[in-house]
Amino acid sequence: MADRLEVLDEEWERGLAIVAHPDDVEYSAGTAVARWTSEGRHVAYVMVTRGEAGLGDDVPPAQAAAIREAEQVRSAEIVGVHEVVFLDHRDGMIEYGLPLRRDLAREIRRYRPELILGLNRHETWGGPSFNTADHRNVGLAVLDAVGDAANRWIHPELVDEGFEPWSGVQAVCFANSPRSTHAVDVTGFLDVGIASLRAHEAYLAHVGTDAEAWLRGGVEGTGPRIGVEHAVPFEVVRP
Repeated sequence: MADRLEVLDEEWERGLAIVAHPDDVEYSAGTAVARWTSEGRHVAYVMVTRGEAGLGDDVPPAQAAAIREAEQVRSAEIVGVHEVVFLDHRDGMIEYGLPLRRDLAREIRRYRPELILGLNRHETWGGPSFNTADHRNVGLAVLDAVGDAANRWIHPELVDEGFEPWSGVQAVCFANSPRSTHAVDVTGFLDVGIASLRAHEAYLAHVGTDAEAWLRGGVEGTGPRIGVEHAVPFEVVRP
């Protein structure tokens, strides 16, 4: 079939998701994470913000951040992830630059992943809906931070902090990309992925997302592209 995807190589043991906001993993790759952790792989999450601008005008940032942090931690636990880091960049105002690259390189050196998960880094989602600056800036910074993490002479202060270089990243996989190249079989794990997204109760109520309809439509549409019932698509970039 013309739009067939490649099956993602899964010869790895340690993964790290780096995304802009609480809920970004759950809207995209959470079902795949559930399958991977069930197989004994280690996955940790890095949230560049605390999602403090995401619950509307009636919920001030400090209150929203506390709600969304708690929802993210619960959501991660459902799919077997027990380490969630929040970096405190400002929600809706993430700037691409050296400070962000350094923060991400630090986490890559800390967790030493072979696989990194991200969210769509392109200008659109494949149609007329423009992607946010937060997603675009984090996606680009992730790619650059992989190289930074491997080079002792970039951000040398990280070595002083005890974070030795790490050059073991095999691939960066961007979920929900309009330029997807690969997919992961998640047949049998959809219910866990839905439960994980539903844990973002306050956020889903604010934006009006039906968690089951959102995730089911995506995995059912992707599964036949690799010959399975359910699959999650990724754009794969290799260092």
